[in-house]
Amino acid sequence: MTVVCLGEILIDFVAREGGVSVGDAASFQKAMGGAPANVAVGVSRLGGEAAFIGCVGEDPFGQYLASALREEAVAVSGLQTTTEARTTLAFVSLDAAGERSFIFFRQPGADQLLSAAQLDLALLSRARIFHFGSFSLSGEPAATATRAALAKARAAGAFISFDPNLRLHLWADAAEARRAILPLIDQADLLKLSAEELPILTTDGEARALWQDGLQALIVTAGPRGARLITAEGEWAVPAFAVPTVDTTGAGDAFVAALLARLSERPAALRAAPEETLRFASAAGALATTARGATTAMPNPAEIAALLARN
Repeated sequence: MTVVCLGEILIDFVAREGGVSVGDAASFQKAMGGAPANVAVGVSRLGGEAAFIGCVGEDPFGQYLASALREEAVAVSGLQTTTEARTTLAFVSLDAAGERSFIFFRQPGADQLLSAAQLDLALLSRARIFHFGSFSLSGEPAATATRAALAKARAAGAFISFDPNLRLHLWADAAEARRAILPLIDQADLLKLSAEELPILTTDGEARALWQDGLQALIVTAGPRGARLITAEGEWAVPAFAVPTVDTTGAGDAFVAALLARLSERPAALRAAPEETLRFASAAGALATTARGATTAMPNPAEIAALLARN
């Protein structure tokens, strides 16, 4: 198995009208959500082999999510179910520019209840790339399961991808989030951050402050301001692609999915063709904003190629 993604999978209810709060929205569109699940779908759409590890409730929403992953050709041997909590829900509203605000129903949610004992160790041992975020670090037993899976994947020689995808309202405060996230940066080969996360995770807002010798690449995405790649050899930046933005939900996940799909095909891509690889991922992220829902507009290779050709 090439790319194994671990973490939250949930239902996004996205407000059908823009520029309103969740409470003021008249109706919502249901979609699969959860950053690691979105990444798994994105990898699969780009022709990569992807698997997901996580937990849903034994309820209709959990059944829907499992079916949606299968329809996207994502392996689900690592997807667990629980009767102790319902499938996690998120209600999402969009401002006029398509930027999001979230309200999570997760007290607890099923995603938090993945345990280390439930991990598919055979799947982790086959992973060439292991991807995870910080959402699963915000509650037990999922936090322990995440660290155990990371250790297993590293021991098996997997390339480790970490996108914190920080949601501060899931934590008591920023200090608690930093205590969970910063030690795991030392375990990563690839660290992807948003520009908004830098001032939370660093004292000076500088990405280089998070560099450590084990990293192969540090990427900072900044929405309409483009993306930046830092490696031991240098730095590269690419501008954002102009597309008709509807919903930015899942843009970062599409970016990561494209990056991991490319690395699964060409492990040396970040060293051999850093700017080309960054543009490929940026194109995927841009295309993901052109429809409501995180996975709705996840692109295929032809769509990325067409956007790159136009630019």
